Amino acid sequence: MVLEVIYVVRHGYRSNWVVDPETGTYSSNIRSPTGIASDPALASYGVQQAEQLGAHLLQVDPPVDLVYSSPFYRCLQTLSPFTNALAEKASKAVDGEGKVKVRVEPGLGEFYGLARFDHPSPASIEVLNTHFPHLHAEKDPVIVPSTKGESISQLHDRLAYCLHHLIKQADADPAGPKSLLICTHAAAMIAIGRALTGRMPEDEGEDDFNCFTCSFSKFVRRRKPTSSVDQEGTDEVSGSPETWSPQKADEIPDINWRNGNGVAGGWDCVVNGDCSFLEGGEERGWNFYMEKERIARLELEAQQEAAGAGI
Repeated sequence: MVLEVIYVVRHGYRSNWVVDPETGTYSSNIRSPTGIASDPALASYGVQQAEQLGAHLLQVDPPVDLVYSSPFYRCLQTLSPFTNALAEKASKAVDGEGKVKVRVEPGLGEFYGLARFDHPSPASIEVLNTHFPHLHAEKDPVIVPSTKGESISQLHDRLAYCLHHLIKQADADPAGPKSLLICTHAAAMIAIGRALTGRMPEDEGEDDFNCFTCSFSKFVRRRKPTSSVDQEGTDEVSGSPETWSPQKADEIPDINWRNGNGVAGGWDCVVNGDCSFLEGGEERGWNFYMEKERIARLELEAQQEAAGAGI
């Protein structure tokens, strides 16, 4: 058995934060449960969305076998109604609730773009475990975003590299999982769609993969690995990539996912950002035009400051 389906969801409507573009200091009016200003909880409306998403996830076919999440609080909170329901169901089974496990992976984390200051890091697994049951984090994560920030291209490569390894692990799992669920963020959700399908548009801002709050996407594998090597996760297209090193965090090994190749042989998007199960429907969509506008605004401000200083 190998992995056949990947489900991807975005977190629900969250509380807000602001960042001082000069100092890189993040702040918020509502204190984050983890004490990190850039790691807010869901707003009350987002909690309602998460409950509706959870009910939907309980009905997907095939059922969810593996659960992965960004390490940020809002993603783990979004998964809670679903994972709590699974735990309650599992607790009534003969072998108890040990089946429920949320794997926390930094490689699925938020995109903060490029800036002149260090980018936020999520809370530790020890802190997160005080808020959520069922969490599991590997001692050595697949990949951790550089605190120096990322370009849009680097974000896509980070997600492709992360997915390559998650799929490889699932294919090698003796339990034979058929499906994997990922909860992540807007930019990452778009990048995941592009990495899985192998489609990177010339215009990075193109609206190709939807990422509304609590939206749901489904990707189906184009082909199943056939050889024993293939089943271990080394796909015929990209081969075995070099290993990412935290000492060179901004250097991401290339797995050759572009040009239609896709990660692990490629996947087809059969559900693109569905929100039909949400009472409010499609809300708070996002695309990379917004990031480009932010960068342009920061560059203009820097130029104006330089001119004012007579540089």
